[in-house]
Amino acid sequence: MDYYKYKGFIGKLRLYFKFFIDWILQTLAHISPHPGLTAAVHRMRGVDIGKCVYIGPRVHIDGDYPQLITIEDFVSIGMNTMIFAHSNPTCSVVIKEKFYPRKVAPTTIKKGAWVTPGCTILAGVTIGENSVVGAGSVVIKDVAPYTVVAGNPAKLVKKLADGRSNNTKTEAEK
Repeated sequence: MDYYKYKGFIGKLRLYFKFFIDWILQTLAHISPHPGLTAAVHRMRGVDIGKCVYIGPRVHIDGDYPQLITIEDFVSIGMNTMIFAHSNPTCSVVIKEKFYPRKVAPTTIKKGAWVTPGCTILAGVTIGENSVVGAGSVVIKDVAPYTVVAGNPAKLVKKLADGRSNNTKTEAEK
């Protein structure tokens, strides 16, 4: 409740209402037949989504902190992917207090990235510009721009060329 600045009984009701509305919107996004509608519903939830973004079916975007997720322009996210902005191990007080404390951190997917189906992106991760995350990967740390990562945990598979040929110069280089 502190994160949302709610206090007391009325604050608790507001928080529950917020989570209920978010749950409805998340469900609508899951069953949406059109990726444009899916992106629009996630924007309503508070996710910062750029232009020309494809979000596949059954993509789960953090239910508690959608406002901490940023998806930039021209990103493609494959089906059954999960994107988190928090982790909160609650099964064991010892684990939570001594080894894995609660984490809430912004998660960003940069311009042109491709997250293939079945990936899990954990809190605080940045997926670099024009990078690729291989199918079923678990991303636990930042992915550099123009790279391909895959696996559990995701590791570098290869670096991609920056899209320009060696004899093509930008205006700044001329």
